[in-house]
Amino acid sequence: MKCFASVFGGNVASVFGGNVASMTSAAKSSTHSRRTVRRIKKGPAAHPVASDGNGDGRSPASGLLVHSNTSLDLLAAAALLPWSFYQIDALDLAPRLLGKLLRRDEVVLQITEVEAYRPNDSACHGRFGITVRTAPVFGPGGHAYVYLCYGLHMMLNIVADKEGVGAAVLIRSCAPVSGLETIQQRRGQKTDKPALLTGPGKVGQALGLSTSWSNHPLYIPGGLELLDGPEPENILVGPRVGIDYALPEHVNAPWRFAVAGSRWISAPKSTLKPS
Repeated sequence: MKCFASVFGGNVASVFGGNVASMTSAAKSSTHSRRTVRRIKKGPAAHPVASDGNGDGRSPASGLLVHSNTSLDLLAAAALLPWSFYQIDALDLAPRLLGKLLRRDEVVLQITEVEAYRPNDSACHGRFGITVRTAPVFGPGGHAYVYLCYGLHMMLNIVADKEGVGAAVLIRSCAPVSGLETIQQRRGQKTDKPALLTGPGKVGQALGLSTSWSNHPLYIPGGLELLDGPEPENILVGPRVGIDYALPEHVNAPWRFAVAGSRWISAPKSTLKPS
């Protein structure tokens, strides 16, 4: 995200010392990513959902097979994810967020694409240290971090790891589960195609977020919540988007994750490869 550059400066390592994990090479980051995805794959298989079907169980919007009433079944069974779910490295949390459900009132979105931002990362807001804007990033995992990008887009991040670390996961894309009409009204687009929610600014707009949601706990009922959801069968991995200003090892680090086979993924797709 190019708008990360506007808050850079300083080094968070000097603020939190030993709390900051070191990750200085693309080789280490690639190995960590592959191990994380392998652990995720051990979970039960499931199909990402979309809001509309055509009678044969296949969603024209997602291009994936979806069983009848999948959305209703998901919502009925979904439970709030506990605080402990978030108390891990952002690079481990990111792929675990795929398939999970974001809910605000009648709008429910399933997460299909994310990016991890870590404490020693030259593309992370945490590099700037604690400011009024970035303070939520340094709080305990499980809170929202919402910031305004380019003066236009509300970008939703989920804070990861222990308090003081300074790490988060950006929600890049989602698929609609419920509240499609409200999503369309907020987005100003009468469509159910992937363009509705493929991009972090679109996700923030669909949820009706503002910076006032920053620091909101996602594990407490009410307001903005993160619910459990099915894990994808396969995951795509690649470098993050729009961070050319960062150090080479961070530009090339495979810290972007997406649901394989889903059309609800933002551009560029060509840089995403099977894990």
